[in-house]
Amino acid sequence: MTVKNVQLWILHGTDRKGLLADTLEPLAAAGANLRVVMGYRYPAELDRAAVEVFPIEPAAEAAARKAGFQPSDTPCLLVEGDDRKGLGAEISRALANAGINMGFLVAETIGGKFSAAIGLATGQDATAAAKAIESIRPAPAKAKGKK
Repeated sequence: MTVKNVQLWILHGTDRKGLLADTLEPLAAAGANLRVVMGYRYPAELDRAAVEVFPIEPAAEAAARKAGFQPSDTPCLLVEGDDRKGLGAEISRALANAGINMGFLVAETIGGKFSAAIGLATGQDATAAAKAIESIRPAPAKAKGKK
């Protein structure tokens, strides 16, 4: 499993039809290959929305800024590796045991692989969270010939 700090870019806007498409199209035109895209409405302000993306490479930075994106202040970890039953619970427990509160968690599995973006309050929390996650033991290897 790999754990790395990533820089999310965020755009705040008025919630409307087409906001996500309008903000992603300039990045696509600039050739940005995004690994994380989060679009959401603010629960307490139903007329406000945000789009967060990673990565923004130097070549796409001008397009991102022109589209209204700015670097996010929220420290974020990108966790990737082989999926297994209970991994999300293990990560959550490791963070809880380390006294870390997550600002957000967006996770998915595709083709046996696990990916999660975890937002944290401070850079210190991100460092502690990375250590806690890296301490999770890998799943035991299956014996050959057994299912």
